[in-house]
Amino acid sequence: MKKGFLVLILLALSVCVVGQGFRNPVLPGFHADPSVCRAGDDFYLVNSTFQYFPGVPVFHSKDLVNWEQVGNCLTRPSQLDLTGLYSQQNPELGWTNAGVYATTIRYNKGRFYMVTTVFPSRSHFYVWTDDPAGEWSDPIVIDFAIGSCDPTLYFEGDKCYFLWKQGDIKICEIDVETGKQIGEIHHLGTGLGGRYPEGPHIYRKDGWYYMMLAEGGTEQGHHVNIMRSRSLFGPYEPNKANPILSHFNMQMQDSNIQGMGHADLVQAPDSSWWMICLGYRTSGYLLHVMGRETFLAPVRWDKNAWPVVNGDGTLQADMKCATLPLVTMPQDPVRENFDYQKRNAPADSYNSIGLAMGWHSIGNPDYSRYSLTERKGWLRLKPSKATIDQVTSPTFVARRQTEFKFKATTLLDASHIGEGMQVGLTAYAAPLNHYDVRVERRNGTLYICSYVRLGAMGHVEQERKLDSDRVYLRVTSDKEYYYMQYSVDGKEYTTLSKMDFRYLSTEVIGGFTGVMLGVYAQGEDNGYADYDWVEYVTE
Repeated sequence: MKKGFLVLILLALSVCVVGQGFRNPVLPGFHADPSVCRAGDDFYLVNSTFQYFPGVPVFHSKDLVNWEQVGNCLTRPSQLDLTGLYSQQNPELGWTNAGVYATTIRYNKGRFYMVTTVFPSRSHFYVWTDDPAGEWSDPIVIDFAIGSCDPTLYFEGDKCYFLWKQGDIKICEIDVETGKQIGEIHHLGTGLGGRYPEGPHIYRKDGWYYMMLAEGGTEQGHHVNIMRSRSLFGPYEPNKANPILSHFNMQMQDSNIQGMGHADLVQAPDSSWWMICLGYRTSGYLLHVMGRETFLAPVRWDKNAWPVVNGDGTLQADMKCATLPLVTMPQDPVRENFDYQKRNAPADSYNSIGLAMGWHSIGNPDYSRYSLTERKGWLRLKPSKATIDQVTSPTFVARRQTEFKFKATTLLDASHIGEGMQVGLTAYAAPLNHYDVRVERRNGTLYICSYVRLGAMGHVEQERKLDSDRVYLRVTSDKEYYYMQYSVDGKEYTTLSKMDFRYLSTEVIGGFTGVMLGVYAQGEDNGYADYDWVEYVTE
C-alpha cells in the first residue's frame, strides 16, 4: 500500500513541478498576435493566421509555458471565406498578407469568444463556443464598425463591450448575442503618439481600468504602453514608466529577440500575473525568417500600482524566474506519418480531411484534392492549376519552421505523377519567395531539381533524371543558408542548391508571416502525388 502511494507521489511530481525557469519563445515559429484567457485552472491562447487555413489555432496549457494545440477557431468557409481577397492583384507578381488579423480570445460565463478582423475588407467579427477544442460558431459580424483592425471584447457583469481601432481607439457596448451596437461610441484616444497603435486590451483591477496597447509598428521599434482611468470611458492617464515592454533600447540592442509587443495579460489561479506577447528571433543582423513568435514573461502587479514586466520591461530566451507548477503537454511528433485523424466535424470543415493539428493550407482549399484515406498512411495530393507561385489557393499543406537549424524530409512516391505535374517539398515564405525540391514528369521521364523563387525571378538549378519512382526530398538550414537536397536511398543526400536565408526574411520580402515547410502538387490535373511522411528534426 505504501509503495503504491509513493509511486503515485513520484508520478505526480514528474508531471507537475514548480518551475524555476523556462525557454522563450513558448510557441516558436509563426505564432503572431497572441491572446490568452483563463477558464478555471486552464489557459487558452490563439494566434493570427492571415492567409492560412484553417484560421486561428487554439492552444491549451496548465502553466503558460507548455502548450498543446487542441483546435482551430475557423475551419469552415462559412466562417472564413478567403476566396477573392486577391482579386485585384496580378497572381504572378502581386503579394500581400490578407486574411485574419489580430485575434483576441476571451472567456465569460462558460463561453469562449474569439474576435478578429479580415483584411483587406477590415470587417470585424467574432465566433464563440462552449468547447474550444471543437467547432466554433458561424461569425457574428460587427456591422457598425469597419475600421483598421485589432478588435477585442471586454466583459463586465452582464455587459459586453467592443473595442477597436479606427483612427483612434473606440469602445461601445454591444449585444453579445447579435453583435449589435448598444449606446454611444466612446473615443479613448490614440495612445501615446507612437505609430500604428494596435492591440488594445482593457483590464479592471483595484477599481482602475487599465488600457494596454502596442505602438511603434510591428518591427524593431515595437513596444507596449499602458494607461489607466477610474472610468471605463476615460480619460486615461499614461504610466510614467512607459513603455512597460520594449527591446528598442541600448540594454537589448545585442539581443537576437526583437520586435516585442502586441501583448495580453492574464492572472493565474495563484493570483500571479503574466504577459503573453509577440516578438521575433533574428537570424542575422535585424533579419528574421520564422515570423513573429509567442513569448512569456512574469508580471509584478501590486495593489493600485502599475504592472512591471519581468523587473525591467525586457525578457530573455532563458528565463530565470519562478513559474506555475509545470504540466507537460504532448509534443508534436518528429515524424508526421499522415495517419487519418478522425474528428467529429461537418463535411465542410477542414477537420474532415483528417490532418493532424498544426498543418495549414493557403486560402480555402479544395478538399477533394487532399486525401488520407485513399492510400492508408499516405497523404495523397491531386494537383490544381493554381501554383505556389501565385496568390491563390494551391494544393499545398505545411507546418511552421520553429528553429534556425532543422532538417525537413519527406518520402515521395512519384509513380502516379502525370505529364506536366510538379510536386515537391518547399520552404515557403510567400508566393514570390520560396525554395523547393521539385519533381516533375516530362515525356515519360521523371526529373528532380531545385526551384528557387526570388521575386519576379524563378530559377531552376541542377535538373537531373530520376531512375526511381520513390525519392527522399529534404530542405535543411544551418541558420545562414537553406539547402535543397534529395536521396534515392534515404542515406546519402545530394545538394542541388543552397540559398541565403535573407531572401525569405520579413525585412526583405515584407508581410507578417514566417517560413512554412510544406508539400504540394500543381500543374496538369492528370495524376497525383503520394507522401508517406514528413519528418522535422531541429537542433
